[in-house]
Amino acid sequence: MNLRALKYFVKLAELKHFSRAADACFVSQPTLSTQIRKLEEELGVQLVERAPRKVQLTPVGEEIATRARHVLRDIDQITAAARRSRDPETGTLRLGLFPTLAPYLLPHVVPRIRERFPQLRLELSEEKTPDILSMLDNGKLDAALIALPVEDAGLEHIVLFSEPFYLAVPESHPLAARETVSKPDLEGAELLLLEDGHCLRDQALEVCALAGARERVDFHATSMETLRQMVAAEVGVTLMPALAVEPPIPPTRNIVLRRFQAPEPNRTIALVWRKSSPLGPLMTKLAGCFKQLPAPLKIAS
Repeated sequence: MNLRALKYFVKLAELKHFSRAADACFVSQPTLSTQIRKLEEELGVQLVERAPRKVQLTPVGEEIATRARHVLRDIDQITAAARRSRDPETGTLRLGLFPTLAPYLLPHVVPRIRERFPQLRLELSEEKTPDILSMLDNGKLDAALIALPVEDAGLEHIVLFSEPFYLAVPESHPLAARETVSKPDLEGAELLLLEDGHCLRDQALEVCALAGARERVDFHATSMETLRQMVAAEVGVTLMPALAVEPPIPPTRNIVLRRFQAPEPNRTIALVWRKSSPLGPLMTKLAGCFKQLPAPLKIAS
C-alpha cells in the first residue's frame, strides 16, 4: 500500500468526482483511477461505487477514507517534526480562527508575529468552531484560536485572555442612560443573536439563561457586522465582545455600549493544537504574541 494511492483516494472521497480529484492531485484521471483500483485489489474490497455521473463510497470505503486521513496526517507530522527540529520558527503555520474573533484580533497580533517570527508564514483559515476542530483533527490545520471550553482529549491549549462582553443598545433604549448594566437588567429582554454554528451565539444564550432574557426568534444574523447594524437601526439589543467594539474599531452611530457590573460575562480565548503535534514549543512562544493586547482586555496569567 503506497501513500500516493491513499492521497488519491482521500481526495476522491472529499470531492466525489474522479476528474476533479485528478486535477486536485495534478495527475491524469486514468492515473488516479488505476491507483484506486490497485488499492481496492490490494485490500480485497470495493471502496467506490462507480456510476456514469456519480461517485459514492461504499461503507467500508467511508471507514478506510477516515483512517487514511489520519495516516496522512501522521505522515505530515513526521515531516513537520523533522523540519521543526532543524528550525521550528520557519515554514508555514496553518492557523484557524472563528469569524467573530478573526477580523478584530488579527490587526493587533499579526504585525507582532511577523516581527517576532520573520521567517514564519501564517496561513489563516476563518471558519466556525466545529469546522475548525474537524480541520485540526484531520491535519488541515496546525493550530487554532477558539473559545473555551473544548471537550477534546487530543488537544493541548494555552489560555490567552478573557474577553468581556458589552451590551449594545440603540441611543433611545432605556439602558443607554445607565453607566453600567447588570444581568438582572436584561430580564425579559429579547436579544439579537447570530445564526446556529457560531460559538458567540452559544455564549450569548448562556448569558440570556442567567439573566432571564431570551432570544429574538424572528431574526438571526450571519455576522457580527449585521448584528451591529441591526442594533443601530433600533431592531433590538445584543452582546458584543470587547475586541469588536474597542479602538481601533470606530464607534457606530446610534449605538451605545455599556459594560456589565462584576462579574462580567466574558469568553475565554485559547490557542489549541494536537497533543501529537511537534509544535508545542513554538505554540508556547506564539502564545506570548497573542497575549499582548490593548486594554481593557483582561490578560490571563
